Amino acid sequence: MSHNPIRPWRSIERRKSRQIMVGNVPVGGDAPISVQTMTNTDSGDVKATLDQVIRAAEAGADIVRISIPDQAASRALKEITRESPVPIVADIHFHYKRAIEAAEAGAACLRINPGNIGDASRVREVVNAARDHGCSIRIGVNAGSLEKHLLEKYGEPCPAAMVESGMDHIRILQDHDFHEFKISVKASDVFMAAAAYQQLADATDAPIHLGITEAGGLMTGTIKSAIGMGNLLWMGIGDTLRVSLSADPVEEVKVGYEILKGLGLRHRGVNIISCPSCARQGFDVIKTVETLEKRLEHIKTPMSLSIIGCVVNGPGEALMTDVGFTGGGAGSGMVYLAGKQSHKMSNDQMINHIVEEVEKRAAAIEAGVVQDMAAAE
Repeated sequence: MSHNPIRPWRSIERRKSRQIMVGNVPVGGDAPISVQTMTNTDSGDVKATLDQVIRAAEAGADIVRISIPDQAASRALKEITRESPVPIVADIHFHYKRAIEAAEAGAACLRINPGNIGDASRVREVVNAARDHGCSIRIGVNAGSLEKHLLEKYGEPCPAAMVESGMDHIRILQDHDFHEFKISVKASDVFMAAAAYQQLADATDAPIHLGITEAGGLMTGTIKSAIGMGNLLWMGIGDTLRVSLSADPVEEVKVGYEILKGLGLRHRGVNIISCPSCARQGFDVIKTVETLEKRLEHIKTPMSLSIIGCVVNGPGEALMTDVGFTGGGAGSGMVYLAGKQSHKMSNDQMINHIVEEVEKRAAAIEAGVVQDMAAAE
């Protein structure tokens, strides 16, 4: 089957933005949309924090943020940044000395609001520290912590107030001839956040960091984030993102990639296409998919797998995936490889066999012998 890489009904034209560097990760411009998360350990505990950073990186995090609330965290940050496999963003609120210490400790980026860290001299010190140590800056506007004068002006948190706050902070950095910054305007309300980001995208060419803040637990937060960020990404807005969940940071990374994979913006690991199952299923689809998700977590190569319970949609889905299995009858189903019918396999041996076929296909893709069919569309 021929796979046309150009399909206008699937393409997303990304907003044109400047590119900055967060350590060795490019953000903005034509760089891939990066996935971030944030640790929730005691930042002064080097081992616990570094272990969580490494787990997040293994799950695919490009950048990890760490809160730096005190001097103990600043001291720990030096060792963490030295051992971290990914760039570290230091999350700073109000205390300008923590920002300077973080820059000196090796942070790749400082998450601050310049207008909230003191007078002009303190802002200048932080900007100089960022410049001297090669740090970028993220301006992080949040609907829950807007400046008093903006709340008085607008009466309540709203998109216009959030964007005005962000632009005020941008001007502070630009007045200091500092341009290595990205910006976010987060809210827990999906509509407010989406409207603020759309207005922000029209107001600046700075790289935009997406997020629906305080989105909730794993299921609720995933849904809210997918709706809010998914729509913005579909519009071409967003250069880096974090899914904010009351859950393990690794789950934030997984959800971030699923959002990007769903929009065809970034491919990593196995994309499983599976049916919800019904009375026609020839095997236990739900249990099979749950098992395969766990068994295939180690695969980083972008590729696709279809697991369909019966022959109604199974053969059609398998035509478009690297590996496929379609349920049949008499305790067996059909295995598809590279979109073509290959051989039958018994249901009780199917999971191990599919894992083997996926691993072989992934190795072939990595070696450049074949191309990932889903990524080629």
